Amino acid sequence: MVHFKESQLDLVFAALADSTRRSVLRQLEVGSRSVSELAQPHGMSLTGFMKHLAVLEAAGLIARSKEGRVVSCELDAAPMQEAAMWMARYERFWAEKLDALGRYLYHQEEVSPWKESLPPQPKKPRGRSASAATTASRPKKSGARGPTRKR
Repeated sequence: MVHFKESQLDLVFAALADSTRRSVLRQLEVGSRSVSELAQPHGMSLTGFMKHLAVLEAAGLIARSKEGRVVSCELDAAPMQEAAMWMARYERFWAEKLDALGRYLYHQEEVSPWKESLPPQPKKPRGRSASAATTASRPKKSGARGPTRKR
């Protein structure tokens, strides 16, 4: 069996793939937070939440520190720079493709403008339903009180 070492970029994208982990990163944008503060809004067990933190730490997106019994996390956004550069390359690719599509559509409109128009839609009568059926009205009051259990 062949084992490949995961690249830092793979770890960053894997970490960012989960909404809980993205939420943790948003929480850490304003500064360091304790693990319990980070876990509180997510409604999951602390053990489950710690697995999310382990993924973020393996990707290098957070750093943990311990003071006494309190474990705090701090954001380290540097690994996201490589991911942003990777996506920027494809952003240029798609921008070129979409610009070419826009030029093509503009040229098509100049060569043969739309001559067809949609057929007019029949107007629906306002205020009343088009259906001839009637609906029974609801009863005005509830019925008599039911039997009660004697004590």
